[in-house]
Amino acid sequence: MHRIVYLEGESIIADVRRPDFPHCWVEHATTLPPQVAERLAGATIAIVNKLPVDAGLIAALPDLQMVAVAATGTNNIDLDACRRRGIVVSNIRGYAVHTVPEHVFALLLALSRNVVAYRQAVAAGNWQRSGQFCCIDYPIRDLHGATLTVIGSGSLGGGVIRLAEAFGMRVLRSERKGAPSVRPGYTAFEQALREADAVSLHCPLTPETKHLLGEPELRTMRPSALLINTARGGLVDEAALVRALQQGWIAGAGFDVLSVEPPSTGNVLLAPQVLALPNFLLTPHVAWASRPAMQALTDQLTANLEAFARGEPQNRVA
Repeated sequence: MHRIVYLEGESIIADVRRPDFPHCWVEHATTLPPQVAERLAGATIAIVNKLPVDAGLIAALPDLQMVAVAATGTNNIDLDACRRRGIVVSNIRGYAVHTVPEHVFALLLALSRNVVAYRQAVAAGNWQRSGQFCCIDYPIRDLHGATLTVIGSGSLGGGVIRLAEAFGMRVLRSERKGAPSVRPGYTAFEQALREADAVSLHCPLTPETKHLLGEPELRTMRPSALLINTARGGLVDEAALVRALQQGWIAGAGFDVLSVEPPSTGNVLLAPQVLALPNFLLTPHVAWASRPAMQALTDQLTANLEAFARGEPQNRVA
């Protein structure tokens, strides 16, 4: 009988259906990294979200047969170590195809139309003191007719592209950075940055994509451009981003992710002077977290467990 240990049950708000095969289910609301090895002792299936599963941990768990990731990203899992042990790793796919693109456009619209600045202006009494019916203190830009560059055109990037086209935007699909050739339907990476009024990131964090956007890339973008990151914090050099926002290399940024989460030890993007910038919006990794999306995630998680138990693993990454 499988022993299933769910280490981060509190990270998802949904009704988790138990799998339809004989099993023992152990669930922890939260787990700290030092507790992982002890809690997974004897487990045949581990369910994790963001906790690291490295080679040392895998070596200490001889009974482990499957790591079920309750997310799409797997950069917290040592996939090579799992492959060497024959441990199946499955992730979740496609569940956020509506909620993440909607969050991207929430950030894009808020920045383009200076929603936060106008709300603060009303709170400060600027409208009330205005000599006319409106208070046009900050520039407002339309998305219609603007160029959006999408880096990473999987299901989430594709969802963003569909919304962008509905807004009447021109869309560029960026080729990989440093690619020797450009695929049909794609635009060279540097050109895609140069032509963008907005850039939205949707690629995984790998050694190749870490700091995909640093100072050279941010300086390549237009001073009027916006940068949206709902993917992974490590894709952007955060210190360079602060300089870009403060010195006007780009017009603004909307982020839902940071390089280390939770950011308990601080982060340059959490500095009070950065959070106070009118051209920067930061949300706490919630782009994925609509209730329908979280329920779809857990439904797929259970389906992954059942497929593994049948000997037909699905959504495999290892």
